[in-house]
Amino acid sequence: MARMNSKVAVARLSILSNTLLITMKVVAGILSGSVSIISEAIHSFMDLLASVVAYFSVRISGVPADSRHPYGHGKFENISGVVEALLIFIAAFWIIYEAVHKIIRPEPVGQFAIAVAVMAVSAVVNLIVSRKLYKVARETDSVALEADALHLKTDVYTSAGVAAGLLLMWITGIHLLDPLVAILVALLILKESFELFRRAFAPLLDHALPDAEVKEIAAIIGRHCTGRMDFHDLRTRKAGSQKYIDFHLNLDPEMRVREAHELCDRIEQDLKNALREAEVTIHVENF
Repeated sequence: MARMNSKVAVARLSILSNTLLITMKVVAGILSGSVSIISEAIHSFMDLLASVVAYFSVRISGVPADSRHPYGHGKFENISGVVEALLIFIAAFWIIYEAVHKIIRPEPVGQFAIAVAVMAVSAVVNLIVSRKLYKVARETDSVALEADALHLKTDVYTSAGVAAGLLLMWITGIHLLDPLVAILVALLILKESFELFRRAFAPLLDHALPDAEVKEIAAIIGRHCTGRMDFHDLRTRKAGSQKYIDFHLNLDPEMRVREAHELCDRIEQDLKNALREAEVTIHVENF
């Protein structure tokens, strides 16, 4: 329950910070006429939608298993990550469209001081919030919060880039820099959306756990296999933060049922100690 409360609290913080930054960027974009700031406002709006999706997904994913969802609701977090990736993808193409329009029909940019200040504040706020999101995401193994943190981390770089572009425009007077910076922002966002989509979508296909974790699992099981005992058909998958492990364990036919049960309990506990939120299924067989 404490882990769920921390996930919900930090997701709520992301919603509040994005709402504030959108308001600031829209005002600064209108006052300055900067397409790169408007592109950042669009990016932040997509971040807000992503934060809302993440907020509800972490709440739903924490609902206990029921008769219709016997394996729990963890994959709601993965669905959230896929939706967030698609939102970023849409935002990137919208930014490119607006930037190209600005190149074709250039307009002067003003209110540089306000524009640069807003971008600097945005970068700092998103840096703080993204670090909090990453911290909780690592502690709870939440793909939804990791996706949200990735959104904001990219926003840190893009906001800093826009601020640098505006400063160069202020110094050089070259207004073409504004839409060019916006296009660079969009390309960074496209890269982000691809990486996020790949990570979030894989568990929906019951992709195996990372090789390092599978090797760790095999080593833990192997430590319990004495004498003629061995195991085979090790399978792993993940749904949200929940990891699922199942395998077949060959036991000596002379081993009593109680002894076999106690052995399986020890293996299961060791696996759960090594991998948070692991669900272990052991199929016992005789030689």
